[in-house]
Amino acid sequence: MAAIFYGWLLLCSSLFTGPAKVEPALAKHPFYIAVTEINLNTSDKTLEVSCKMFADDLEQTLEKRNHAELDISAEKDKGKFDSYIPSYVKSHLSLAVDGKAANLSYIGFEKEKESAYCYFQVENVSSLKKLDVNDSILHDFTSDQINIIHVMVNGKRQSTKLDYPATNASFSF
Repeated sequence: MAAIFYGWLLLCSSLFTGPAKVEPALAKHPFYIAVTEINLNTSDKTLEVSCKMFADDLEQTLEKRNHAELDISAEKDKGKFDSYIPSYVKSHLSLAVDGKAANLSYIGFEKEKESAYCYFQVENVSSLKKLDVNDSILHDFTSDQINIIHVMVNGKRQSTKLDYPATNASFSF
């Protein structure tokens, strides 16, 4: 329902004011959620990490952080996003596999409808017993932020929800 209302709001505002970038006050939605999914791929010996969030929230956060005007849908800004996203996510998401800090390698991002998906991987992980996650993604955007984390290891899925200001979660397998 919110997506329909948001679409109509954009349409009406462009009819009366011409095409323009929506101001942050108009771009609000009723909830602020980011979902991080972490999957152990034993055949590739990697942790596959994807972060899904509202594209406009990510865009506005990166604009503020980098003092730049950005459009996540514009091909001309793709290079900027490929530069800004890894820096941002790595400063707001960290993993420790069995007590050892893991290095997130950026794979890329894509925008699908209202969502942005950011992809990372951690190499040389063939197994894990414990995964510690520190996740403050978009905490600098709003104090209403909720971060959900799903972890899949050997077919077993564990999940948790972190309400702002909580950032830490541990998973044992």
